Amino acid sequence: MGNTLLEALNVRVVGNGERVLVLAHGFGTDQSAWQRILPYFLPHFRIILYDLVCAGSVNPDYFDFRRYTTLDAFVDDLLNILDALGVDRCAYVGHSVSAMIGILASIRRPELFTKLVLIGASPRFLNDHDYHGGFEEGEIEKVFSAMEANYDAWVHGFAPLSVGADVPAAVREFSRTLFNMRPDITLFVSRTIFNSDLRGVLGLVKVPCCIIQTAKDVSVPTSVALYLKNHLGGRNTVEMLNVEGHLPHLSAPMLLAPVLRRALSR
Repeated sequence: MGNTLLEALNVRVVGNGERVLVLAHGFGTDQSAWQRILPYFLPHFRIILYDLVCAGSVNPDYFDFRRYTTLDAFVDDLLNILDALGVDRCAYVGHSVSAMIGILASIRRPELFTKLVLIGASPRFLNDHDYHGGFEEGEIEKVFSAMEANYDAWVHGFAPLSVGADVPAAVREFSRTLFNMRPDITLFVSRTIFNSDLRGVLGLVKVPCCIIQTAKDVSVPTSVALYLKNHLGGRNTVEMLNVEGHLPHLSAPMLLAPVLRRALSR
């Protein structure tokens, strides 16, 4: 399975450093989302990049609708990649859903990770009693209906909203990778993400975490960053980025890079 998986998920290893760094992209993008961040880290790390199985850059035949019903199958993929590459210690940067994947992976294999950097992370996107995740169930069902009814129109609305800031190049880039995804896979993975609730396992994370949160993110309220800091089990810090949007690595890489560098040097 090892090599097939590395090929299927377009695994690349770049950079000249001693330490291993995994850059894991979020929903709706692929590994190209890191291209503006990479130059800052190539001299200092051996960097592992890969595409989530739902990404448009991956052959959709690899997406098994029976298998990817929970985030655990995505965690299996990550751990299998690291095992196939013979990695026994790494730092991990995960955006959005990949932040959640990193959290789960570190619970299973704490010895593997030195640090988790979580960008735009949320343990649960839906509101619940005294928890503010940012979305009501009814709102989300409307989003799913819009995706099903007219995927193109949904992307044209969703991409600028997610990018948040007035950065047309980032909107174009996010739209491109969303359009690359097969609409039925996009919808299926969206449902998986919105059905996830990691609140109960956060205390099991013993790896130190740095939570990076933008000042205004349509997907994740700022209160969620503090919730994570208070409920994750290890030593945790929060870095607030004075920028809008859910994709700072696309819209504000020069602002994000020094914060990442600081998080990874600790």
